[in-house]
Amino acid sequence: MIRVGIAGWSYPDWEGIVYPSPHPSGFDPLAFLARFVDVVEINSSFYRPPAPRTAAKWAARVANRPRFTFTAKLWRGFTHERNATHETEERQFREGLAPLAEAGRLSCVLVQFPHSFKPSGEGKDYLARILDRFSDFPLVVELRRQDWVDEGVLAWLRDRGIGFCNVDQPRLGLGGGATLGPTRLLTARRAYVRLHGRNRETWFAMTGTGAEAPPPGEPPRGAAGTAARDARYDYLYTPAELRPWVETLRELDSRAEVTHLIANNHFRGKAVVNALMIKAMIEAEPVEGPSELAAAYPQLAPFLRPAPRGTRQERLF
Repeated sequence: MIRVGIAGWSYPDWEGIVYPSPHPSGFDPLAFLARFVDVVEINSSFYRPPAPRTAAKWAARVANRPRFTFTAKLWRGFTHERNATHETEERQFREGLAPLAEAGRLSCVLVQFPHSFKPSGEGKDYLARILDRFSDFPLVVELRRQDWVDEGVLAWLRDRGIGFCNVDQPRLGLGGGATLGPTRLLTARRAYVRLHGRNRETWFAMTGTGAEAPPPGEPPRGAAGTAARDARYDYLYTPAELRPWVETLRELDSRAEVTHLIANNHFRGKAVVNALMIKAMIEAEPVEGPSELAAAYPQLAPFLRPAPRGTRQERLF
């Protein structure tokens, strides 16, 4: 079972490209996307624990899509602010995700560490503590550095049934501190792949205004930070670049219960473009997609069966 999807759904630059503009009456962007993709990775839970009422509404908005699921990022305090206990936020995070779990819509929780998180020093001990702390969730851990990939770490993840996140990102650096290259690792029943893009020049670059781009997964800091983040994820994979990942997904799926592909190259809807390309490659036939997206990206033509323009979006709550 390969579920193909995207990271997040609330992006202003998607208006008129992914979403119809103006919106038809009662338009719901999440319900709209659930027609075309199988999974959405919740980004907002990384910035703040979700409210239970909000999560319940998310589940209700996709109630007519039995195949559709969510994954959710663990709140950033646990991975990026490692000197505090965050007991209140832990309670809020658990309460916030409970409605999704109870509805059978939560596939797993992604524990996303920054590139600065190293296995040396306290790194491995902290990783063990945080994964044990949330072991009641189905977990996948994203480790961005090459030096995390050794048989000891992988065996530890396998023993605990914790998934390893395979990533596509720019190859930067040398030695142990290099960014992690493409892998096809499976350490749990759930396989996970994230596509970030390959913008080497902007991955750790400074913007022209002197504001540093936030590390992947961190919130942008002001207008300059937003511009830097958008520059990082402004990448459209070609079909030739995606085909090796399609083969990786098939290989992972032969061994996993469920395999997730999350496109995170979100700028101007490019994540949706690439998710639909991958879905069409897997299914070996064109798939349905938004009319606006077909118009914005003509290279989708071999992969996309456009949805009828003006399809009514029903309000689900």
